[in-house]
Amino acid sequence: MDELDKTQLQLLKNAFDAFDHEKKGIISTDMIGTILEMLGHELDEATLKEIVDEVDQDGSGELEFAEFCQLAAKFLTEEEEDDEAMIKELKEAFRLYDKEGNGYITTDVLKEIFRELDNTITADDLDNMIEEIDSDGSGTVDFDEFLEVMTGE
Repeated sequence: MDELDKTQLQLLKNAFDAFDHEKKGIISTDMIGTILEMLGHELDEATLKEIVDEVDQDGSGELEFAEFCQLAAKFLTEEEEDDEAMIKELKEAFRLYDKEGNGYITTDVLKEIFRELDNTITADDLDNMIEEIDSDGSGTVDFDEFLEVMTGE
């Protein structure tokens, strides 16, 4: 549970409480697949059983909140690692386009990138996208703006 931040703990507590109908502080291991699906992780029966058996060591078929967090932490920390890897890849891509190392790319270069990603994009759509991204009209995009465009965050 040490790897989880307050937001993640609250998310897990909400999920746990939603399935702890009798408010006994335990949930049935039968619910784990459903909860993980709600959090965006679909697992086959064998994998699910393996994960549950690892955490439900007494074989009671029930998990307390701490056990549930132990199980869910594996999925939450994996996502963070995926995010970090994606940001690293985007930094590398940005660096390749920022040939002079100025810390920004021109909107023309960004247009090239968009064309490479989607060759069916119209010139109007492209101009509208660039206008939205380059809100100050500087004609340049720094890494933070680039990251926001590529991740939608």
